[in-house]
Amino acid sequence: MGSAVERTDEHVREYLIYRGFTSTLKHLDNDIKADKEKGFRVDKIIDQLQQFVQSFDLSGLKDYWLYLDRRLFSRLEDVYRSTVNKLRISLYRYYVINTVQVSPRNLEKTQEFFQKQASELQGQAEWRDWFILPFIPSPEQNPAFSQYFSRQWADTFLVSLHNFLSVLFQCMHILHFDAEVQKMTGLSEENEQLRQLLFALQTESRDHRGGEQMVHHKLPTYVQNMDRLGDTELDLVTSQRAVSSATTSTRNFFSTFLPQGRRTSGKPLQATSGSSPSQAAMGRRDPSSNQVKAGSARFPDLKKTDSTIGWLFSPFMCCLQTPEKKGEPWEVEPPAESSSEPPDSSNSRSWGAGVEEQPFIKLSQEEYGEHHSSIMHCRVDCSGRRVASLDVDGVIKVWSFNPIMQTKATIMSKSPLLSLEWATKPDRLLLLGSGVGTVRLYDTDAKKNLYEMNIDEAHPRILSLACSPSGSSFVCSAAAPGRSGSAESAPRLPIPVSGQLLLWDTKTVKQQLQFSLEPEPVAINCTAFNHNGNLLVTGAADGVIRLFDMQQYESAMSWRAHDGEVYSVEFSYDENTVFSIGEDGKFIQWNIHRCGVKQSEQILPQDATGPFVLSGYSGYKQVQVPRGRLFTFDSEGQHVLTCSSSGGLIYRLANGESALERVLSLGGHKAPVVTVDWCSAVDCGTCLTASMDGKIKLSTLLAQKS
Repeated sequence: MGSAVERTDEHVREYLIYRGFTSTLKHLDNDIKADKEKGFRVDKIIDQLQQFVQSFDLSGLKDYWLYLDRRLFSRLEDVYRSTVNKLRISLYRYYVINTVQVSPRNLEKTQEFFQKQASELQGQAEWRDWFILPFIPSPEQNPAFSQYFSRQWADTFLVSLHNFLSVLFQCMHILHFDAEVQKMTGLSEENEQLRQLLFALQTESRDHRGGEQMVHHKLPTYVQNMDRLGDTELDLVTSQRAVSSATTSTRNFFSTFLPQGRRTSGKPLQATSGSSPSQAAMGRRDPSSNQVKAGSARFPDLKKTDSTIGWLFSPFMCCLQTPEKKGEPWEVEPPAESSSEPPDSSNSRSWGAGVEEQPFIKLSQEEYGEHHSSIMHCRVDCSGRRVASLDVDGVIKVWSFNPIMQTKATIMSKSPLLSLEWATKPDRLLLLGSGVGTVRLYDTDAKKNLYEMNIDEAHPRILSLACSPSGSSFVCSAAAPGRSGSAESAPRLPIPVSGQLLLWDTKTVKQQLQFSLEPEPVAINCTAFNHNGNLLVTGAADGVIRLFDMQQYESAMSWRAHDGEVYSVEFSYDENTVFSIGEDGKFIQWNIHRCGVKQSEQILPQDATGPFVLSGYSGYKQVQVPRGRLFTFDSEGQHVLTCSSSGGLIYRLANGESALERVLSLGGHKAPVVTVDWCSAVDCGTCLTASMDGKIKLSTLLAQKS
């Protein structure tokens, strides 16, 4: 209900701006600020009640509760009046307990409450024993009142009130367009089911023609390349045709209230009729992101249809059956050097039996465009609900993407920020490493800094942060002053910069120890824990990978891994090996049971390893040294996501193979991708790719289980 009201307010505001009704817009903004119902936002109503309690505004608390009772609670049936009465009594008790806790020696506010409420409360049995409260020396130790002074009782009351109001707003149809929104949602689901049925029929028709040969005519080179001249225009025309072919009932003003994206397992992707203009900057979808190639996905739940249905849909199948279609969301383009070579086996899928299918289907791709400079870090929290992204200007955005893309907090820093990491327990905390020797612990729910730790003045650059899975400590990599952490065009220094690797306790906010870095102290670029926090792997500026035993707090082994710096390092799924990417452009798998033994070595293109280059007009060139995560694995550790010049690339990991098998190109970027992340906390995997133009693409993938 709250989100629907906010979207309605945005549409009304945009309409008034379009019509030029500025005075009406001012009155609307003033009325919204003075709105006692807070746009039906339960959290804001609870905050308002707590504000009255903490400021000892008894008259304001009473008036606000009477307004809620007259506006909302009076609509309920009589059977719920007892629940409302219990909540009112608990609210007053919450107020009285707060007056005693804040000023136990000065009970003026407590006595004032009973004086003003005596006529109303003295006849109620629930308050009979409470009038002696101001005269008890230590009421928190009295058996009759001790439970009300506990934090558990206060939290239980606030949660109960929050849940009651939430259910109330969901059940009461205060706004009249709820039925219209449900109707549009049902139509979208029905359209999606019909679309999948159409694809299933097309697949069945192609299976029946398994023995037929299709004649492909080779076109001249200039004709083959004509579609590359106007991709944007073609996408625009495609999207316009898709909108025009939709039912006219979906061209409704309230169609913009439909969900922007749904990622629930077992249901088809919901088609949206439109998007809110207020979300345009954060949640733009690619026109071709929801197109699914016919026959590429399985439909085990669709039964084989009879010939009558096939005859009905035959005209539509004739229009959909094309020998080749460029720009599929999950299809990898063949190499541009030679058009005569056969297509990649990962792209061309035969309809015959026994041929392996695509491991992933790209269901959708959304864009988060709130940053205005190149991204350095982009990380999903452990629960998969929030994303934290950091750009080179020191701006951090904390945002969510389910059910819609929405910014939760914006952090502006006066000092340059170089690193960030989500805490594991609790997952609402964010670690921020700066370039002036400090690490901040930020609460994303309260939107405030909890602590600021001074690391070391001699090593002010915090290059990497890693929180242990237990959440009790974190590792901090501090380096001496050197190159800037954003756009670095200077050549690499011949001697690695000195640095420290420190272990800090998150509860006491104190340094526990400093790790020994052999043969000499060097800047650590990247760090990663294993699943239980017993092992820590690091990659340094001297090209050495070090493996630390976190139970003994000492180095277990180290080896020379790359010619140049180590940019990114991660444990494998079984944690028997370690993967790394270095300045030499190599992607190497190392056996941690045999020091310095390679299991595989791959050469990656420069746009996957950095330094990343963004060219502009008049010879402008921006160079960025890798700082964020350059590769990440899926939930089963069988596929890896890497950076590229136009989007993320997914490869299949195959032990003993001479080359990585490229299975999916996410695409969608116009600038080089500099960091990636892969969230598997939800049923559908979510890939994040961030680029130098400040754009972050969020691609939702569906795994094809064989």
